[in-house]
Amino acid sequence: MKKMLFAGGCGLLGLLGVMIGGAGLFLWSTYNKIVTYEQSVDGAWAQVENNLQRRGDLVPNLVETVKGYASHEKEIFENVAAARGRLAGATTPEEAMAANAGLSSALGRLLAIVENYPDLKANQNFIRLQDELAGTENRLAVARRDYNEQVRTYNTYIMRFPANLAAGLFGKKVRAFFEVEDEKKAVPKVKFGSRAGPPSGPRESE
Repeated sequence: MKKMLFAGGCGLLGLLGVMIGGAGLFLWSTYNKIVTYEQSVDGAWAQVENNLQRRGDLVPNLVETVKGYASHEKEIFENVAAARGRLAGATTPEEAMAANAGLSSALGRLLAIVENYPDLKANQNFIRLQDELAGTENRLAVARRDYNEQVRTYNTYIMRFPANLAAGLFGKKVRAFFEVEDEKKAVPKVKFGSRAGPPSGPRESE
């Protein structure tokens, strides 16, 4: 009888050991996979940041060029500068996304006034900066799309059973998508064709 009890106890301990080992193997494997997905998300975000920084670096020269023809538009220039400052000071992806939306809005208002200044639209420096900005916007759109794809893969994995158990245990949370409410209006394109408007030219700074 004692031998039977002993054998049964050993069997239970063996089964418990297998279960613990299986759980440990599951956690180890799942954690490593989560980390791999996280690194992909972080790598994609780094590309987004690079393009956000390049975009921000173009803003001062763009503003100074416009100032030469529309120096009285102080409020618009101040709004652009403030928005750029918020983007530069962002410390998390969520803050950067919100700041980017503000900068897009401010740039949209800045570029909208250009239509009133034909000489500015013909300025070669402005045309070059506008082309660089458009190119950066295109690269940013690609980087944002790649980032969102990585986020979608990561979020889907940690939200599904049984990976969600490990994600909860290790404190892993879903990442935010980089969304643009109205991408077409983010930075309006300036048409460089002729258009009637008030006489314009470089003005003295006030």
